[in-house]
This record gives sequence, structure tokens and C-alpha cells, in this order.
Amino acid sequence: MTPSLVLAIDQGTTNTKALLVSADGRIHHQASVPNRVDYPQPGWAEQSATELVQGVLEVIREIVSQAGADSIAAVAISNQRESIIVWDAETGEPIGPCVIWQCRRSAPRCDALRLAGHTETIEAKTGLALDPLFPAGKIAWLLDNTPGARARAEAGGLLAGTVDSWVLWTLTGGTVHATDHSNASRTQLFNTATLKWDEELGRLFDVPLSMLPEPRPSNAAFGRVAAGVSALLAGIPIHAMIGDSHAALYGHGVHAPGMIKATYGTGTSLMALTGKRVRSRHGISSTIAWSTDAGPVYALEGNISVSGQAAAFMADLLGVDDAAALSSLAASVADSNGVAFVPALVGLGAPHWRADARGTITGLSLGTKPAHLARAALEAIAFQIADVFFAIEQDMGAPLTELRADGGASRNDMLMQFQADIIGRPVAATAAPEVSALGAAAMAFCGLGIEMAPVPVLAKYRSSMSTAERTQRLKHWHDAVARTLLQPA
Repeated sequence: MTPSLVLAIDQGTTNTKALLVSADGRIHHQASVPNRVDYPQPGWAEQSATELVQGVLEVIREIVSQAGADSIAAVAISNQRESIIVWDAETGEPIGPCVIWQCRRSAPRCDALRLAGHTETIEAKTGLALDPLFPAGKIAWLLDNTPGARARAEAGGLLAGTVDSWVLWTLTGGTVHATDHSNASRTQLFNTATLKWDEELGRLFDVPLSMLPEPRPSNAAFGRVAAGVSALLAGIPIHAMIGDSHAALYGHGVHAPGMIKATYGTGTSLMALTGKRVRSRHGISSTIAWSTDAGPVYALEGNISVSGQAAAFMADLLGVDDAAALSSLAASVADSNGVAFVPALVGLGAPHWRADARGTITGLSLGTKPAHLARAALEAIAFQIADVFFAIEQDMGAPLTELRADGGASRNDMLMQFQADIIGRPVAATAAPEVSALGAAAMAFCGLGIEMAPVPVLAKYRSSMSTAERTQRLKHWHDAVARTLLQPA
């Protein structure tokens, strides 16, 4: 059999998924395993690096059992970003947990850099706010809080990387330590103008650059699968690596400025192409969307720390079984009856960047019912996205014509309609929620010289809210956010 399919691995926070995809965009087989997240202290979030890679091997095994190994032409990897792992260069053993993107344990280091006046340098080189979301401070934390780790790192005995690098290193039997430009651009150690690890940033964050992977274009030939490490045949090329949010934008077929995409997951990423490297003035990150042999493609992105997770959190508080039940409860009322839920459960990301913020519920009255709380939780997702949407528009200096939505919550009709209402623009939800994996597959096909069809639109939602009502609803939300930001740290 001539291999014709790409195995796309999407290593996310909540689940690890694998899709077997053909160039027409059809999903032939898929597999998924859940991932556990631990919260050992307030503001901390981590996962087992070993369990993450075991999940990758499990979904590979399931796909191969369904389809056979000889149909796979290449492997593509998309991954949760800003989550960092440090491991032994010889044994492959992680020295600690995977400190994930939600974790705030590096906040003191960020605060110290800010007080020392380094914010401008860091933001100018990386395009990223000085915030514990990003991995540089997390690597330093692991080195400083693991006995002997810093000395081992200085001696060349430790490697560090985001989850894509960790998966690549495993699948290649420890022979390749590399990443792509999209993931590198999220570390706060990578200069997005020079496309190199930056020595000054390494000194500021106290991270030895020798630990870091080789940055490559997103559709590069990253290596080949080693014998005996997985159910895959030895020698299959790994032909794409790309951060999950970036992969989703690519999967939507957005290749020019004008549209924006939102991935509704545990958190939410909004990303829009800019055509050039842009410095944000409104709390938004400048990033590399992806790169090929033609060079990097730049974008603006806003990261929301808790969005879909806000609904799960509220469902748990209310004793509701799952997201579908919460949505049904929310749909039983016309509005939130004045209740606003600001889900700053691990701080607030874009456009506020307040790691010290904590969640609030305002507007409670004797008339408040559980359904109003459920409604407020779902509306909070849309309100946060609206704030980032408008901030990106301001940075671009031009209107965004449409929001492309993907991720599990993009299947929620009530949420998508409210999203269109509150931004006053059409929202197009994709036919397949797994756009990150499909985008990674499309990038791999690109590396093979094949163009893959973009993910089609399933439903389009148009605003039916008046300008006056939209203005009033946004003011009510912004009042609630202001109260949240006024809380003592």
C-alpha cells in the first residue's frame, strides 16, 4: 500500500488526540485519551510529563490498530503551548512536572524583572507581555527548585522544551531536540525578528540557552520515527510541528489579514494575521503564526487563561453533570439577571495581564437562580473574547470582518449566537471541532508538497443585538472586570 495519510497528534491540556487525515481533509480514524491536571498550590498547575507522552503513544497505538501502520506517510504534531518540560539528556527522565501554561509559580521572577526595568526589552524582542504564562520563568523555577538541576544544566546534562519538543525527542528515540518557530516564539527566550534564541533574554531569565531545542520552520522535516518507541513503523518522517492555536488558524485556511479565529478550549486563543511584525499597544501578544521556507508569518494573539474551563468550574459548583447540562440550564433563562462572572481563576490574561486577579461573581440578588449563574458563566466566555477581539482590531487599525470559531464550545449554538451579538460581527463555526489537529496535518501535507483542503464551515451566526443593548451589556461586564482588578492582591 502507498502511504497517503498524515497522522496528526494534538497534545492538548485536557486531552491528547490523534487523527488520521487525507489531503481532502477527511478524517479516517481518530483516538483520544484524557489528561490529568494537578493544582498543588493556589495558582500552580502542572501535569505529569511521563503521562503526557504515554498518552501520545496510546493514541498512536489505537490509530495503528484501526488503520494499520503502512498507510501513514508522515506525522504532524500540534501541542499545548507555553507548557515546559526539563529532562535528563541521557536517560530522558523528566526532572519534575510539566509546568503548564496556566501555572503562575514564576510570577515572583516576572515581578522582579518588571521592577528592574526589563519589561520594554523583553516585550520588544519577543512581542510577549512579561507574564508567568510564558515558559522562560518556569524553566528557571525548575532549575532553582530541583536539587542539582542548575549545575547539571550548565554542564549540558539537561534539556528543556515545550511539549512538541518532548514528543519529538521521544518519537525519534532521543536523537532530535528541535522545535518550530511558532512554539519558540511563545517561550519569551526567542527573538522573533532574528529567529534565534536571544542571549540577553537567556541572561535576564537565568536560562542556559544550550538546553533549548533547535528552532526550525513549521513544515520542516524534523526527524524520523525510531524503531521500537511506538506502534509506528520506523523511518516515518515527522513533517510538521506547530502550536495548537497557530495550527487552528492554518486549518481554517486563513492566510491573509482580515479574519480572526478563536479556539474555544480550556482557555481561548484569538489570533489574526498581520502581514508584518506588529508591536501591540493594547495588551496583545505579537507572535509567529507559522513559518515555511518562504519565511515567518506574523500574527497578533490574545490569550485568555480560563474560558471553557469557566463553564466546567461553574457546573461543578452548581452540581451540574456536564457542559451540556450547564448549557441547558443557562438556556432556560433569557439573560443572567444582572449577574456577571469574571473567571480570573488563575489570574487574567489578555488584554489585562493581571496574574494577581482572582475570580468574582457580582450582581447577586434575591432573584438570582442557578440558571442565572450558568448563563453568566457562558456569557463570560464570550465577553472575554470580545475584549480581545476589539483590542486586536485597535492594534491592527482595521476592522475584522469575521470570527472563525473552533473547539468543543464552538458547537454550542447559544454561546455562538451570543458571541456574534456581543462583537457585532458574523461568527463562523467549523464543521470539525478538531481544527488544531487538522491544521497540523495541513502543514505536514504542505511539507510533502500537497495542499490540503481547509476545514469547512458548519454554521454561521449573525448579530441580532442592537448597538444600544450591546453597549449596555459590555459596560456591565467591564464594570465587573474593574471590580475584579480592584481586589487586593
